[in-house]
Amino acid sequence: MRLSDKLRSIGLAIILTWGWKRAVLALTAGALSALAMAPFNAWPVLFLTFSIAVWLIDGSAAGRWRGVPAAALSGFWFGLGYFVPGLYWIGYAFFVDADTFAWLTPFAVLGLPAYLALFTAFGFALARLIWPRDASRVLALAVSLTVSEWLRGHLLSGFPWNAFGYALTEPLALAQTASLIGLWGMTFLAVAIFASPAVLIDGASRGRKPWRAPVAAVLVLAAMLAFGVVRLAQQPTRMVDGVKLRIMQPDLQQDAKFNYSAKAAVMQKYLTLSDRASGPHATGVKDSTILIWPESAFPFFLTKEADAMAQIADLLPKGTVLITGSVRAPDLPPGVRVTRAYNSVYVIDHDGSVLAVYDKLHLVPFGEYLPFQDWMEKLGFVQLTKVQGGYIPGTIRRTLDIPNAPRALPLICYEAIFPGNVVSRDDRPGWIVNVTNDGWFGISTGPYQHLQQARLRTIEEGLPMVRAANTGISAIIDPVGRIVAQLGLGIEGVLDAGLPAAIAPTIYARVGNIPAAVIVITALAFVLRRRFVRRKP
Repeated sequence: MRLSDKLRSIGLAIILTWGWKRAVLALTAGALSALAMAPFNAWPVLFLTFSIAVWLIDGSAAGRWRGVPAAALSGFWFGLGYFVPGLYWIGYAFFVDADTFAWLTPFAVLGLPAYLALFTAFGFALARLIWPRDASRVLALAVSLTVSEWLRGHLLSGFPWNAFGYALTEPLALAQTASLIGLWGMTFLAVAIFASPAVLIDGASRGRKPWRAPVAAVLVLAAMLAFGVVRLAQQPTRMVDGVKLRIMQPDLQQDAKFNYSAKAAVMQKYLTLSDRASGPHATGVKDSTILIWPESAFPFFLTKEADAMAQIADLLPKGTVLITGSVRAPDLPPGVRVTRAYNSVYVIDHDGSVLAVYDKLHLVPFGEYLPFQDWMEKLGFVQLTKVQGGYIPGTIRRTLDIPNAPRALPLICYEAIFPGNVVSRDDRPGWIVNVTNDGWFGISTGPYQHLQQARLRTIEEGLPMVRAANTGISAIIDPVGRIVAQLGLGIEGVLDAGLPAAIAPTIYARVGNIPAAVIVITALAFVLRRRFVRRKP
């Protein structure tokens, strides 16, 4: 049997599959698709799994109401299979305080993926509504899943984690296309490229040439690779004169970071580690101009602890500043008890004075606040950080003035995963500083995925990023996504390096998602014409 005949046989068998076998097939295809994300980056598997998705939608035509419900059900199972192995590490956070939260682990590990799978179900259903019979159905799936992924990244505060476009971010040359079309444009290309082999089962009848779709996909991949190679060659890493960075990665256990009794031990560890010599000729923090500590660094309100501020002042030599995460108490009248707080970034000078503050805007649902906070607290629920009333969101995203360095844009934790919602065009910084605490998620795939997504923001915006993570992965990334230096996951240490210089604003930085929208709308118009306009024989 020829290869094309064998492929057609497999495709037809999948199309004709029904019932529980169809659900298992979709679930398995979704689970295999998770291998395309970090740290595996095995994106060639998507040529198989996205082809299966096309055949599942083909086969749903046998169902009622033009197959839309059947397609949606297949999409749900595909999405559930994709998100459970991709997000299993969220369950680790519920064991930080196991006595309180461990019982919620199944709801997190299965409930969040089930919610996110509803968006994949919507994408499959939308694809079925506009599904043509020829090779352009690959574009129908690309349009529909791009729309559903965009919705996933925006509705109910949004959670675009592991969007399909991240599959095209490794090798680094492929990721450079994000400087033109951003994550959502990359998502469209990823689906269209990886689903293209599905049309090979169509055969050559009625003038069809099914080989053209996968050939076109390979040519697009080659063009992306060539563009990336040229762009990387034209943008070597350049450093900002006079700026020397030191990132302190404490690898601190998560329970210690929320235990006030550990105040002295935590502070001493930070001070000792920050001044550790990192090489035979290094003399500790004196070699740096900017020291960076990770998110929520202390189990106390930093600026309300005079001894801690004095210790920081003693640590920092003249000309060196500290950028650190910390919870911040709101300004209240004297004697009023503090019950809520901000998740903040401080810039502190060598004399212990606070130069600038940023309050986190995009809080984490169930981690830093509860939806319908008052109502859920009355029912006895509390978010993982146990802050009554939840954290207070900041009011504005702004850059911070850093002495003797370019202005910095602070991003706290997962604020770095939201494309197009990072840099203001009216207040472009010289670099991004991302402080995070991935210690919630242990030694898992989560921190690798977080780094992958943060790195794409540098490529989209043409800005370097300096990332300080409690347990790792801390990294210094140049404006085209090269990792200049990094400290691996679960390692205690310091990372010394220069600050990469920014490059000119990219096309994506200038016009945002307009190119991606044009691509999607053009593809949609083409698909609708193939679907609804009758052609003369």
